[in-house]
Amino acid sequence: ASGLPWGPAALRWLKRCRRPSGAAPAGGERAAGEAPRRRWCSAVSEGGTKWIKPTGQDAGIQVYNSLSRSKEPLVLGHADVVTWYSCGPTVYDHAHLGHACSYVKFDIIRRIITKIFGKEVVMVMGITDIDDKIIKRANEMNISPVALARFYEEDFKRDMEALKVLPPTIYMRVTENIPQVIAFIQQLVASGHAYATSRGNVYFDIRSWEGRYGKLRQIYIDEEEEMAVDSDKHHMKDFALWKAASPQEMCWDSPWGKGRPGWHIECSTISSLVFGQHLDIHTGGIDLAFPHHENEITQCEAYHQCQQWGNYFLHSGHLHVKGSVKMSKSLKNYVTIKDFLKKSSPNQFRMFCLRSGYRSATEYSDESMNDAKNILQIISSFMSSATAYMKGQLTCDTIREDVLWERLSHTKAMVKASCADDFDTPRAVGAIMDLIHHGNRQLKAVTKEAESPRSAVVFGAIISYIQEFLNTTGISLDDGQVAVERKHSAMLSSVIDELVSFRVQVRDFALATPKTSVPAEGAILSKEAKQQQKEKRHQLLQEREPLLQACDRLRQDLAVYGINIKDRSTTSTWELGEPIKELEKS
Repeated sequence: ASGLPWGPAALRWLKRCRRPSGAAPAGGERAAGEAPRRRWCSAVSEGGTKWIKPTGQDAGIQVYNSLSRSKEPLVLGHADVVTWYSCGPTVYDHAHLGHACSYVKFDIIRRIITKIFGKEVVMVMGITDIDDKIIKRANEMNISPVALARFYEEDFKRDMEALKVLPPTIYMRVTENIPQVIAFIQQLVASGHAYATSRGNVYFDIRSWEGRYGKLRQIYIDEEEEMAVDSDKHHMKDFALWKAASPQEMCWDSPWGKGRPGWHIECSTISSLVFGQHLDIHTGGIDLAFPHHENEITQCEAYHQCQQWGNYFLHSGHLHVKGSVKMSKSLKNYVTIKDFLKKSSPNQFRMFCLRSGYRSATEYSDESMNDAKNILQIISSFMSSATAYMKGQLTCDTIREDVLWERLSHTKAMVKASCADDFDTPRAVGAIMDLIHHGNRQLKAVTKEAESPRSAVVFGAIISYIQEFLNTTGISLDDGQVAVERKHSAMLSSVIDELVSFRVQVRDFALATPKTSVPAEGAILSKEAKQQQKEKRHQLLQEREPLLQACDRLRQDLAVYGINIKDRSTTSTWELGEPIKELEKS
């Protein structure tokens, strides 16, 4: 590429770039009948993928880097700070679960980097608020593209807040950075990497970047590739940096006439404005890898005259509906985030995302969502039982503390190792569930009072660690599943406490539970006295049976609303769970 300061290593690499078999050697002529000459433009050489390991601080995390097609150590340019650019939405319609899956998975990764590995994340998200789809939709609705874009931008932000996705450090709109976009393009034209046409369009000249185009995907460039009849490009694979305005279309003045930015140049300009010529992490869905991210790389490395602009590209897998079909608006098989949240909770969706690797294609179905709900219910039930044990409300046999302390230590090591291995959240969740399994094995209630010492501390440590893990991944069991305003949740909890306490007293009365008393010294009940006590309690049980039935009905009725009461040996506890679906529909 002209004007770039290549070092010896880079020149050697360029010379190694492969040509497909059958291509004519440099300077040679094709024989009669030979296929058109092709040039292999790819980052893949004879020695493998060309990726330059950055210098800086090792974060202690291995990440799968789409640039190298392998796991690499995450090395940060600034100690304890991660610079991260995220492709944001094109705001012309409601976001759907396919979008949500990508943003939630990367939100989980961001939280892990921050809370487990102690790094600060500086994240910029670009908002595409001018685009062909926005203009088309605005015309259909007879409103301005600006009004449409602002409406759906706020709609997107509300959806992300509902899903508990942390906002980026800053959002940046394309329309607020048009002068910077124009200056970026002017630099590419001046350096010989872009050209303007008589129609007012500006394109990146892909042949000026020969040998370097194709870092994320192997690309062939046919020198004699046929052009569309009405195209003003020099080469078929050249891509638009600036688009000449159509009549009555939103546009801006530029050195090439009225127009608007191309799609790819927007992200290159915005990320460069904040982060300059080097970026730690760039994220987006796998469908953005080519051509969007590929063209971003090309533009930025040509503009900054650097050999490697973004050090790590992380791509999330598609969300599929049942039957392995990608969820998308074009296929009209999508579920909006708003519709999803009418039936399920943000916690459930996060657990759904945690159970699959971020790079994996994930199938969305009733079965997969039920699996996520069941896992949350198992966790919630264990936390409730462990809390009851700590409070003395659950009596168990002797607890093997040594086993539980060892399992807790093992779980902590396993979770951190899993997160350090390309954010392997399925393995981390598996470790948490294994810890819960071992805890539940020892929380088996017994009906008689045990004389063995209690082991509350180890269960307190387990509860604390599980809460820490859930908070790290953005899940809060305190949210529950009851649709109550947050400001009233504490009051609701107190009301249920009082109700359950009253029910315990009524139930004890109905069961004619004998009051604990110390017999007088030397007093021994005769056989006849014991029989009289037994007969009297049996008579009381019969008389008070309606009260016991009322207690059972209350427990069953509250379960309809997701308030689950558990009767222990001497008391009762409660927890929030799933409301009955038939009630939700009514």
